[in-house]
Amino acid sequence: MPAPPPADPPAGAPPVAVVLLSGGLDSATCLAVAQAEGFAVHALSFRYGQRHAGEVDAAHALAARAGVARHVVADVDLRVFGGSALTTDDLAVPKDRDAAAMADGAIPVTYVPARNTIFLSYALAMAETAGARDVFVGVNALDYSGYPDCRPAYLAAFEQMANLATRAGVEALDRGEVAVRIRAPLLHLAKAEIIRLGTTLGVDYAATTSCYDPDITGAACGHCDACQLRRRGFVEAGVDDPTRYTAGA
Repeated sequence: MPAPPPADPPAGAPPVAVVLLSGGLDSATCLAVAQAEGFAVHALSFRYGQRHAGEVDAAHALAARAGVARHVVADVDLRVFGGSALTTDDLAVPKDRDAAAMADGAIPVTYVPARNTIFLSYALAMAETAGARDVFVGVNALDYSGYPDCRPAYLAAFEQMANLATRAGVEALDRGEVAVRIRAPLLHLAKAEIIRLGTTLGVDYAATTSCYDPDITGAACGHCDACQLRRRGFVEAGVDDPTRYTAGA
């Protein structure tokens, strides 16, 4: 027999949301936003063969500090497909690209094929079993490296698909409702605005990691796209940067 649909939360209980939590600056801020909106958060992180696997440890620490209702780390080895500098040693992580290069629309080699689609699909399954209608993802379409799966059109299309591809979605559509919302509260914020927002919400950015190519101690390289965007964000926000960089970075 098919499993019954998840029960609605008890009367008076907070609504449930799934938050994709990478351990980075944006996802930590997204978690804080979801909790500030009153959601009981089920956090979802991934160990996908990334060279910066220390972000999973950061996600654990952030989830514990925030007191989330549940934290799941899923293993999905994307190294079997390759095609990204984040999952193979055959490709070097680009360093010292200037702002113009990052904004020129070209998709960099740090793009992981279909990563956000895979991650959001897992989040969709988690949301359906947890009785969550809201899935939060910390993507950003301003200060980012040009990834196609961080753009508004992609998120809108995934939300539409999510409401056609799940039992909760189909049943809600039959009632003229929307069952799943893909929430991207940072989508149109610059990195400095994200940092200011997170600071007001008490995010401990010292516990986050953004570097694509950290050293063996976890210190950030200071030169990859993620490091440059993060560093510039703290400067523009007027907030002290707590990141631990490698010597001379």
